[in-house]
Amino acid sequence: MERGYLHSRFPALFFFLALLLTSPAISTKSVRRIQPCKSLVLFLHDINYNGKNAANATSATVTAAPWANRTILTPMTLFGDIVVFDDPVTLDNNLHSPPVGRAQGLYLYDSKTIFTAWFAFSLVLNSTDYKGTINLVGADPLMNLTRDISVVGGTGDFFMTRGIATLMTDATEGVVYFRLRLDIKLYECY
Repeated sequence: MERGYLHSRFPALFFFLALLLTSPAISTKSVRRIQPCKSLVLFLHDINYNGKNAANATSATVTAAPWANRTILTPMTLFGDIVVFDDPVTLDNNLHSPPVGRAQGLYLYDSKTIFTAWFAFSLVLNSTDYKGTINLVGADPLMNLTRDISVVGGTGDFFMTRGIATLMTDATEGVVYFRLRLDIKLYECY
């Protein structure tokens, strides 16, 4: 009787062992890391118009009237403000370095509870190294040290590219000036 019991359970045991040995959980294959096909580090310099700096301003708040800005609804988060910008982009963190292009687009403050923004812009590059645009979109939780936004396309040297841009606030001067470090890694290059 003991022999019949084991004999009848052998196919189920064999199937279980075969399944276990072919499981990906015990696979010895190494995971292949995807490497970017192109990487860039750029600096975006934003000078917000404050009513007195029209000659140097590269961005302006377009939706909040002076009397409506910083209402009781949003004393610290600027909720509802939309800022349009045309900022110089350089290869280093010096505002006075020769620009390699412009960052053109908008950001809006989209939270009533935390200080955060949402970006949609194009890097319009026109230098000896790169010609074309890189389009970026995504949430920017400003209080985080680094933030990732999506690279969703491009033109010229960046035709139909996709990837990720890691943003880091490199410097600020009140609400008038900030500098972003953009570490761009492209994973689809044509």
